[in-house]
Amino acid sequence: MATVTSSALKDHPVVSHEKWLAARTAFLAKEKEFTRLRDQLSRERRALPWEKVDKAYVFDGPRGKETLADLFENRSQLIVYHFMFSPDWDEGCPHCSFWADNFNGVDVHLNHRDVTFLAVSRAPLAKIESFKKRMGWSFKWVSSGDGDFNYDFQVSFRPEEVKAGKAFYNYKTYMDMTDREGTSVFYRDKAGAVFHTYSAYARGIDLMNTAYNYIDLTPKGRDEDQLSFTQAWVRHHDRYSGK
Repeated sequence: MATVTSSALKDHPVVSHEKWLAARTAFLAKEKEFTRLRDQLSRERRALPWEKVDKAYVFDGPRGKETLADLFENRSQLIVYHFMFSPDWDEGCPHCSFWADNFNGVDVHLNHRDVTFLAVSRAPLAKIESFKKRMGWSFKWVSSGDGDFNYDFQVSFRPEEVKAGKAFYNYKTYMDMTDREGTSVFYRDKAGAVFHTYSAYARGIDLMNTAYNYIDLTPKGRDEDQLSFTQAWVRHHDRYSGK
């Protein structure tokens, strides 16, 4: 297990309950303002323009071949988690797996708000199913295979793009990897037309990780500043040593 160290706890102020309550109440005002700002940001996100999806994407899933429209499962809204799992890998990305450990069970609640949730990767379905079983996950996960879906939604990059420095990720050109993480949202109208409404990448998907939101409440926080890279501590949940 990674050792957590932090200088933030040394000589931390300790006060009476009255002073603690005063400080907490003052901070509550900032939290409420943040909540109002986040609500406003969400309204502005929903007001963003959409783009129509005309390409016929086909996925390999537990039920066989499915189109993008099929993935909605008779609902009007679809959330896709772009899970990093390249066809030549033997297991999914440990960092995407950290996110996916927060997905189980949420789909039934989303279904009751007219939302279907699933993950998409380029790896073949057999590898996905094997890894999913190992991890104990129940959410739906399909393969985009060698189709254009991952490339069109800027989470996979062809070798020539990476080599030329032209891989486009998180709304700028700089990626030096063949696959990255992200979340995309789609809407299907009553006529069956599908629209791409939103995509977020990198730190833009932090809110989808419940564990990080809990960690952010703790005295040490994420405590990643001194690591060799952000999330250097993360492992597949069956690969941690100790408790």
